[in-house]
Amino acid sequence: MATKTSNPLSSYWKKRDFGRTSEPSGEHVAQAGALSFVIQKHAATRLHYDFRLELDGVLLSWAVPKGPSYDPSVKRMAIHVEDHPVSYGSFEGTIPPKQYGAGTVIVWDNGTWIPIGDPREGLKVGKLVFDLHGQKMAGRWELVKIAKPGDRQEPWLLFKKRDAYARPSAEYDVVTALPDSVIAKPLKSSAPPSARKETRASKVESVPSISGAIKAPLPAKLSPQLATLAAGIPSIGRWSCEAKWDGYRLLARVEKGKARLITRGGHDWSDKMPGIVDDLENLAVKSAWLDGEIVVLSDRGVPSFNALQKAFDTSDADHIVYFVFDAPFLNGYDLRRAPLSERREALKQIMMGSTGERLRLSENFDADPASLLASACEIGLEGIIAKRSDAPYESRRTDTWLKLKCKQRQDFVVCGFTDRANAVSQVGSLILGVHDADGQLVPVGSVGTGWNAEESESLHARLVKHLAPQSPFDPALAKKPGRWSKRIAGSERWLKPRIVAEVEFAEWTPDGQIRHASFVALRIDKPAREIMRESTTQAVAALPTKKIGSATRSIQVTHAERVIDESTGLTKLHLVRYYESIAPWILPHLVGRPCSLVRGPSGVSGPLFFQKHGSKIGIPGIRELDAALWPGHAALLEIPTTEALVGAAQMNVIEFHTWNSVAGNIDKPDRIVFDLDPGEGTAWKQVQEAATLVRTLLSELNLESWLKTSGGKGLHIVVPLAPRLDYDTVKDFSQAVVQHLARTIPSRFVAKSGPANRVGKLFVDYLRNGHGATTAAAFSARARPGLGVSMPVSWDALSKIKSGSQWTIATAREYLSFQAVDPWAGYWKKKQTLTAAIKTLGFKPGKSKQ
Repeated sequence: MATKTSNPLSSYWKKRDFGRTSEPSGEHVAQAGALSFVIQKHAATRLHYDFRLELDGVLLSWAVPKGPSYDPSVKRMAIHVEDHPVSYGSFEGTIPPKQYGAGTVIVWDNGTWIPIGDPREGLKVGKLVFDLHGQKMAGRWELVKIAKPGDRQEPWLLFKKRDAYARPSAEYDVVTALPDSVIAKPLKSSAPPSARKETRASKVESVPSISGAIKAPLPAKLSPQLATLAAGIPSIGRWSCEAKWDGYRLLARVEKGKARLITRGGHDWSDKMPGIVDDLENLAVKSAWLDGEIVVLSDRGVPSFNALQKAFDTSDADHIVYFVFDAPFLNGYDLRRAPLSERREALKQIMMGSTGERLRLSENFDADPASLLASACEIGLEGIIAKRSDAPYESRRTDTWLKLKCKQRQDFVVCGFTDRANAVSQVGSLILGVHDADGQLVPVGSVGTGWNAEESESLHARLVKHLAPQSPFDPALAKKPGRWSKRIAGSERWLKPRIVAEVEFAEWTPDGQIRHASFVALRIDKPAREIMRESTTQAVAALPTKKIGSATRSIQVTHAERVIDESTGLTKLHLVRYYESIAPWILPHLVGRPCSLVRGPSGVSGPLFFQKHGSKIGIPGIRELDAALWPGHAALLEIPTTEALVGAAQMNVIEFHTWNSVAGNIDKPDRIVFDLDPGEGTAWKQVQEAATLVRTLLSELNLESWLKTSGGKGLHIVVPLAPRLDYDTVKDFSQAVVQHLARTIPSRFVAKSGPANRVGKLFVDYLRNGHGATTAAAFSARARPGLGVSMPVSWDALSKIKSGSQWTIATAREYLSFQAVDPWAGYWKKKQTLTAAIKTLGFKPGKSKQ
């Protein structure tokens, strides 16, 4: 292998034995096309992140111990290391022991990067500024060299520049939130631009070759394509997702150096936003119709509809940003028949030439919609828009654009209002309606929350200008059962149906009314005559609720800095983040089952409270099950969604324990749990041997079992069942298994609980199989020093496990990101019966003794 010092890869080659490692040897070859970047998560002696930027035929590389942060105030140490071959950017695998960098490598993120200025000069002076377009990394970043003469290593600092993507670390940690490989779990397409861009793009004179593009004059008017409300993404076709921006839809028309901003209703708003108009006129295009949405970003970097309204009310448009997501016409070509993916590629190229802060590209993501929706909701977005990548642009509402919302939310016609009691200058409630298919206004209920006193007065002053002598509803419709009557205790004040309000609500009732509504804002961009009830399209394959449950907006973490485990220094924020990141794994073990909560307001060393009942504990999204499920007891609890899971952690819940049956079949358990609980003086090796012996016995009974750590001292062995037998029979059978073990191998097992009975032995706890008994759920943290986690593992991994608390909330999610195979994948499909096992064991139901 050539090792000339002039070759930038010589150091890389010297450190590796390519006869033993599967890493690519690579070559120093410059490649055409966009500059790539990759971040590889490397579980070596210490976990770290390898940050690599392609330049001049190699990957410039830095080792970043803690990974990147979206918080501009957080400066991450980045040690400059040897250049790597460009082919290393796709490497995933395990570097064998005693080799340089021994450990497992995954591709944590990849995409393209655009240097700001000359990157070679930046390397010389020790300052690189660049934009990243990855699956996880976005926006502007900077690398600054801080090495001093004589330093053995060359330290730099990596940090986020302040832009729309920046987020305080107390709100969002990308390393924790998105820990997995983008090869195994891709989040978006990272298709590179068709030409290398090392500086801002120059003027674009023509459209690249695009299928379906037709040379055509720019039309004077254009109506936007509209999305259909959906419950899920169809399984047919390729879909791309974007953020659902909480703002006003605008089309931009650019021709002969002049730009205009047009609302979906055809109104010219150019004078309202001269800054955006200037940015559009400086864009490197000859002519275009662009489609997008204007928003105002809050301090957290998410859209604020109220802030957008205030910007218009105060004529302060400096903070309004225009996110562009489509280009139906571009540089003399009609692109409406072209596939979305190709329109987006053309749009990306012209947007690279934008120097205006008010004009931005709305990024798209080719990823699991459920995960994206969950992430969007957790950071405070309204939802996501899913678009068919091969679909044309159509000026109508279509099912090739689908909107998935975090909560139900739509626009309504304000048909009347009531004054607030004891404050006649304020609004008490708004009476709402929508138009039906015949154009008639239909009453749908009211909203009485979502504003403060000042907003209520402003709203009242605006509404009284549109008073009407009578109800705008058809009297026949208003008198139907469940509808508003023509009179509402004589307190309503009717309006001309001209004003539109956006309202968030929980659900539609069977008789067409909205429940648990909250006012968002008035809308000035939509005519009232177009407002109808949004119908939900039925997708071929809905979002996988078993995986993720319903999503949630971010929950404010109070006392985030409170240390809950003195032995490790882990805080409440660490716990909440753990449950946010583990939601897709733990929710299948929680959804549908009665769940008991272990709360530790003072941490693991303080008092712990075991709670089975009562939803009045301030946890959003928690569900009370039907009280009839357990006669004589208060209603049981269920954790059905990410919102409830994270909300519980915010309310100091550390552990989640579930029943062995689901609420829909409460008296028939669908699993048996054997808890291997070691006594004082029992070595871990004995616990491992005991687990193997229990598995062997179960196999002889023709029962397949799955293994997980308890998160504490022992192991759990779980046997999935078809829910056919009652609790007494299943518990008696599990007791008979334990008694058989104790009789057969008395040196290893005891059949009675109690510390004195199991010194140096194991008690295989069968008591967890009784009615109302619970077991710590898979992936649940444990309220013990260290905050161990109950981790599902394969039987092949048993010999490598070092303790029942090997994984903690600090390490469990990282461990999962390196696992290519789910060891419990077959668990969900296995429905076993006990008929043959009962016969083989010689067990007679009802005959075993406690």
